Amino acid sequence: MGVEELRVLIVIPVYNHAATLREVAERSLALHPDVLVVDDGSSDGGAGRLEGLPVRMVRHDENRGKGAAILTAAAEAERLGMTHIVTIDADGQHDPADFARFLPLLREDPWAIVVGNRDMGGEHVPGASRFGRSFSNFWLRVQTGQSLGDTQSGFRAYPVAVLSALSLGEARYSFEVEVLVKAAWAGVALREVAISVYYPPAGERVSHFDKFLDNVRISLLNTRLTLRSVAPWPHRKIVRDRRPGDEVSVLRPLQSVRTLLTEKSSAGELAAAAALGVFLGALPLLAVHTVVILLASGFLRLNKVASVGASQLCMPPLVPALCIEAGYYMRHGEFLTEISMETLGYQGLERLYEWLLGSLLLGPALAVLVGAIVYLLALMVKREKRAAT
Repeated sequence: MGVEELRVLIVIPVYNHAATLREVAERSLALHPDVLVVDDGSSDGGAGRLEGLPVRMVRHDENRGKGAAILTAAAEAERLGMTHIVTIDADGQHDPADFARFLPLLREDPWAIVVGNRDMGGEHVPGASRFGRSFSNFWLRVQTGQSLGDTQSGFRAYPVAVLSALSLGEARYSFEVEVLVKAAWAGVALREVAISVYYPPAGERVSHFDKFLDNVRISLLNTRLTLRSVAPWPHRKIVRDRRPGDEVSVLRPLQSVRTLLTEKSSAGELAAAAALGVFLGALPLLAVHTVVILLASGFLRLNKVASVGASQLCMPPLVPALCIEAGYYMRHGEFLTEISMETLGYQGLERLYEWLLGSLLLGPALAVLVGAIVYLLALMVKREKRAAT
């Protein structure tokens, strides 16, 4: 995809935003001639208000979700010979004038996904939106090793070829999380550009985000993506010129340390964060490991990504088995040699107690070992950087 081939289609996905749709479309057309409106099964007649405007229209017979609307737009863009789509929300939150800010980044890297980083410091911005953005930003960092300031922004530029190549299963708001994670895994650069945002007063705001169902979908998706991110088999690449150190993974310790050192963490702080993650990861904190690690690292002001990443070393079965064996020896003076339904099933509470005992012995030792390794790697990376300059 060469710079000279750049052809961009502005896409406005809409579902029951009749009051704001025409203004968004008019302001978009004033900046760019190619505008597509994807009506995702609206029932308020909003599409009829576009009469007389030179916009392209595609309609879903029923509401299928924002993600489905974006994929429909990508298919239409491909049919029209476009290289990129830039999505703008139909609710008037985005200023179409910010569209021009995306173009230099697309010319610089046509394969990148560019996300608009909203200025959330204005009035009427819901506290829940600020929290949701920070929460989503963190999980992107854990799952991919890449950082964005606003993973929930709907003002984005997508290469059509990237959307066509990715295997995407989410159809609603969770699509916007899934596409960033899977694109990063595929080697696609994630970039951002500062944009403005307008939130009307609470009584005038129209949102179709279901606080229960959509949050459940996003939580389940993050669980799946996190589990996949720590799996040992590689991700399929569609772009292969990623820079070393763009991911954080226990399988790539040196690259991970390079990435984490680009943040404001010193070698000692990274080592302490990794040691904390390993110590807590060794404990039998069933189903709440990540929550406890996040709370502890936040309280101690340590790098949360380093803590969660290091805790992956303690995933079953190896470390829990070692802790159980150590705890069993502490109780009985011999190692557990029989693995059966009796010893692991019916005596499960005893094994949990032994896991706890063993983790209090092995956890600190493993934490010191991993912390020392991370510290030495960090010093090595810093020496490399000083030598290069």
